[in-house]
Amino acid sequence: MSDATLHATEQNPDDFAVQIADQIESFLVAVSEVAKGDEPGSTVPFLLLEVSQLLLAGGRLGAHEDIVPEERYEPDLGPEPDVDELRENLARLLDPVDVYSEVFDPYEPRKAPVPARISDDLADVITDLRHGMAHYRAGRTTEALWWWQFSYFSNWGSTASATLRALHSVLAHIRLDQPLEELDGLDTDHGVMGDETLEFEAGKVMEQEIGEQLGLRSVQQP
Repeated sequence: MSDATLHATEQNPDDFAVQIADQIESFLVAVSEVAKGDEPGSTVPFLLLEVSQLLLAGGRLGAHEDIVPEERYEPDLGPEPDVDELRENLARLLDPVDVYSEVFDPYEPRKAPVPARISDDLADVITDLRHGMAHYRAGRTTEALWWWQFSYFSNWGSTASATLRALHSVLAHIRLDQPLEELDGLDTDHGVMGDETLEFEAGKVMEQEIGEQLGLRSVQQP
């Protein structure tokens, strides 16, 4: 989306706030377009690109000094836009690689990996970003930047980083001809992974369905 439609004409496109808002708006629009499913074979590489670019904006927010909102209490934005349809569309497009394994805090010892979903993560990130964008569009630039920075540290930064690693892993396994084994016990309907959890089948199914859609050469079967 151009500056002409997203910002007032007097705003400087070199301003930090304008650049961050543009990067976030680009991500919101791009992921919404991917979720429509018009190019299912490009879902994983497109998402990899968009999440990578979003994390650049996050890194800039993280490196910036603490942003303090002008008002003590956050203005009421009304109900949050629903993301269920987007979440469901992404889950369908990403099947069977939607579920992955994640460690929430690499500095906290002895924490077992937990199952997560790329579709859930992206919907969660989008919810955070839309919240800040509502402030930005209402002219509350400092409030928007504060929210984006705060939620980057508290939620969407780590969530997007985990999602990026999962998307990278999918493409790496395909392009390096390294099929994943079936992911036994990886299912988000259960709090922990173990013998009693349901089997989430990926691996060779991923190679056949996702790899073929991407137009990549087939993995050699043993």
